[in-house]
Amino acid sequence: MTPGGAGVAQRHDQPIGGPAGLLGAGYEPGGAPGARAAVVDGPYGADDEASGGAPGTDSALGAGPAGTAEEVLAGYLHRQSAEFLRSLRLHRESGPDAEGAGEAARQLRRAARRISATLHTFRPLTEEAWADQLLAELGWLSGTLAREQACEARRERLMAALQRLTGRGERPERSARGERGGRGERARRTDRTPAGQRPAPSVSSGTSPEASAAAPTSEADPDAALSAGAARAGALLDRQLTLARTRAHSAALQALGSSRFHAVADAVAVLASEAPLARTTAELPAAEALPPLAEQAHRRLTEAVAALPLSRAGYPYNAEALTADHRQDAPWHQVRLLVRLSRYAQEVLAPEGADPRLLEAACALERHRDAAEAAAAAAAAARTPRIAPATAYALGVLHADQRHQVEAARFAFGRVWLSRAPRG
Repeated sequence: MTPGGAGVAQRHDQPIGGPAGLLGAGYEPGGAPGARAAVVDGPYGADDEASGGAPGTDSALGAGPAGTAEEVLAGYLHRQSAEFLRSLRLHRESGPDAEGAGEAARQLRRAARRISATLHTFRPLTEEAWADQLLAELGWLSGTLAREQACEARRERLMAALQRLTGRGERPERSARGERGGRGERARRTDRTPAGQRPAPSVSSGTSPEASAAAPTSEADPDAALSAGAARAGALLDRQLTLARTRAHSAALQALGSSRFHAVADAVAVLASEAPLARTTAELPAAEALPPLAEQAHRRLTEAVAALPLSRAGYPYNAEALTADHRQDAPWHQVRLLVRLSRYAQEVLAPEGADPRLLEAACALERHRDAAEAAAAAAAAARTPRIAPATAYALGVLHADQRHQVEAARFAFGRVWLSRAPRG
C-alpha cells in the first residue's frame, strides 16, 4: 500500500502546495520566503521543550547522522506521527476536562509543526505531491486549533498589563488612597460650586456623563485618568476576546468532527508506519543527503535576518517599534517562521547537538509576535464607537505599552543573534 492510498481530502478552494491558507492562524500574510506551510502558528511561547537549534549546520552536525537518509527521515517522521496520534487520543479521552484537552491540543500542534516542517525542508527526498498535500492540511488543522488558546493568552496578557499599568497589583494601598482623595476633592469642589452654576453633562456632543466627569481629572492627573478608564477598557477587551475565543472554540470543535480532519488523521496514521519518501533515499547516506537541505534552510534564515534593522533594534528605547504600521512587523514574523524551520531541521539531524541560543532567539520572536498581536487588539478595541475618552485613553496607554514590549523583544533577539556571529 502506498502512502498516497490513504489520501488527504482535497479541497477545490485550496491548491496543493500553495501559500493561501497555510499559515494557520494567519498572523503573517504571505508567509516567509521558503517557509510556506512548513510551520504554523501555535500560541503562545516558543516550543515546549529546550531542544533548540544550532547556530550553524557545521558546528551542530559534526560528521552528520549515521545510516541512510531513509532511516533518519522515516524514523523521525514515525516518532512525530506517533506523538500526533497519541495526543489525538488524549484529546478525545479528556472529555469535559478543558485543561487536559488544551494540553493535548498543544502536543498535537507540536507534532504537526514538526511533521510539516520536516516534509517541507527535506521535500526533494519525499513523494512531493503527497507530502505537499499533507503539509497543507496539517497547517489548516494546527492553525484552527491554535486560535482558541491564542485568544485566551492574549486576553490574559492584556488584563495583566492593565493591572501593572494602573498599579493595582503592586500598589493597592496607594491606589485606594488616591481613589479616596479623588472622591474627597470632587466633593469639595461640588460643595463650593453654587447649585445654579453647576454645569450639566453635554449629551448633544456625544460625550457620556462618565466621560464628562473624567475629563477634569484627566487634565489634572494622567494616572487618575488611566485608573478611571482601565476598568472599562478591561471590560471591553474581556468581552471582545472572550467572544473571539468562543467562536474559535466552536470552529475547533467543528473542525475535529469534519471529514477533512478524519482524512488528515488517516494520512498521519499511514505516515506512522510508512513515510512518503523517494526511492533513492534508501541508497543515499544521511550524512551526504540531509545536511545540504538543512544548510539551505539555515541560509534562508540568515538572509532574512540580514534584512532586519538590527542596527536600530540593537539600541534599547529607540522607539522604532512604537509605530502602529503592521507592515514593519512582517519581516520579524517571517524570521520567526524561518527560525522554526532551521530548528526543526537541526532536530532531525542532530538532536543531541542543540544550541540553546537559537531557542533563545525563537523565544524572543515569540514574545515579539505576542506583543504585536496584543497591541493590535488594544488598537481595535479603541476603535469601538462611542466609548468614553477615559476608556480610549487607557487603551492608548495599553497599546503603547505593548509596542514597547515589541521593541524590547527586538532588542533581545538582536543581542542573541549577534552573539552567535563569530568575532574577529
